Amino acid sequence: MQESAAAYDISFDAGRIQLDVVHGFLASSYWSPGIRRDIVERAIANSVVIGAYHKPTGVQVGFARVVSDKATFAYLCDVFVVPEHRGQGLATEMIRLLHALPDFGTVRRWMLVTRDAQKVYEPLGYEALPQGRGMSWKAPESRWQA
Repeated sequence: MQESAAAYDISFDAGRIQLDVVHGFLASSYWSPGIRRDIVERAIANSVVIGAYHKPTGVQVGFARVVSDKATFAYLCDVFVVPEHRGQGLATEMIRLLHALPDFGTVRRWMLVTRDAQKVYEPLGYEALPQGRGMSWKAPESRWQA
């Protein structure tokens, strides 16, 4: 669906987040399959969030959140645009707006993990980490799945 940017509204208002939309997308995503609704709700409450909304319908079509100390480090996660609204630059614009927030003015390192969206992040200056430098621990799925 090709629409003009004027057909969308992007907002930092956490009260506008449509939990059904966000949970529905995340629970079916490759990075958080089956995630419980209460965990998504808590993640939103403890993060800086941004949403993209289709003006004609009022439906949320995009989302991203940042976990940060708001001083030196920020982790960008759960970025998505529903398939029928992709190609409008919504993910890029949400990330640009997050980067520009005054709260993140001194953040020197932004991190993210993606399996297949490098082309979204590279134009914004994100680079792949050198092999062997990143580490993670993955909790058992029983901690967070439904």
